[in-house]
Amino acid sequence: MCTRAALTTGAACRKQRGMELQALANRLVRNRARLEAFARRHDLTAWRLYDLDIPEFRCTVDVYGEHVVVTALQGLQDDAAFHRALATTVAETLRLPADRVHLKVRRRHAPGETQYEKAEQDGPRLEVREQGQRFLVDLDQYVDTGLFMDHRRTRALVRDEAKGRRVLNLFCYTGAFTVYAAHGGATETTSVDASPRYLEWARANLTLNGLDGPGHRFIRADVLEWLPHATGMFDLAIVDPPSFSSGGRVGTTWDVQRDHVDLLARVRARLAPGGVLYFSTNFRGFRPDERAFHGTTCRELTPASIPDDFRQRDIHRCWRMEQRPNTPGP
Repeated sequence: MCTRAALTTGAACRKQRGMELQALANRLVRNRARLEAFARRHDLTAWRLYDLDIPEFRCTVDVYGEHVVVTALQGLQDDAAFHRALATTVAETLRLPADRVHLKVRRRHAPGETQYEKAEQDGPRLEVREQGQRFLVDLDQYVDTGLFMDHRRTRALVRDEAKGRRVLNLFCYTGAFTVYAAHGGATETTSVDASPRYLEWARANLTLNGLDGPGHRFIRADVLEWLPHATGMFDLAIVDPPSFSSGGRVGTTWDVQRDHVDLLARVRARLAPGGVLYFSTNFRGFRPDERAFHGTTCRELTPASIPDDFRQRDIHRCWRMEQRPNTPGP
């Protein structure tokens, strides 16, 4: 294979690059033939078409209605020409206009840096469907579009358990879990996030589904600072924290490996007896501490929680924890 630095020089390398890109195109065609039927069965207009299938092409290709997002997983060196070649190949293979193929680069982050890196251009929000729900996505402004599709199955589990329950959604992002819970018949929902932008987006998603109302609260707060002062009890909680971030107080940091025991203890203090907690993390090196599960009936949902259109079976880990009645908290 030509080195990436040499992809744009020399007739031999250009020919080799064309052969390699044709392999990517062939895989896209095969995947589409299989996954379009899958998407129709599950009422999806947002789904993953390509997921690091070929080692030479470390990228993902996600379908959002009539648009596609190509996300290149970047190493230490920029290679804009290679990334553009990926986007061009996807557009030509799928017969899409160039302006419907959105190229993003997911850069490595040092611990404490934000996971929602802003891109150079703004774009309008588009509407997509997922298993009976509707969501707004932004394919340009941030590397993440507003809908984490790898949690699709877990959201369905929450919807199935939400009827008649008081639901707490922490680190709620754009409120996808909240929408599923409300659709499932939750009596009330409380969504907490530090970002006013994401809370506004979550409200818009509820409104889009005709589910907004006084029973749905949105709280702008640092979750770790809010929990010790929270009032009321909940029957169902969703906890999907970032892997690393800066804390709400100056000089503090959050590390899911280091801090998950304390976080889950604080959440469980707000759970009613028999309450259920869904905990997930995208940190691939995560090792759960058994103390976090004390006093619960716990079941790991990985890898069954990962949808069939995702080839990366380690993209997240997920647990369902049920609070045992009359058991002291951790």
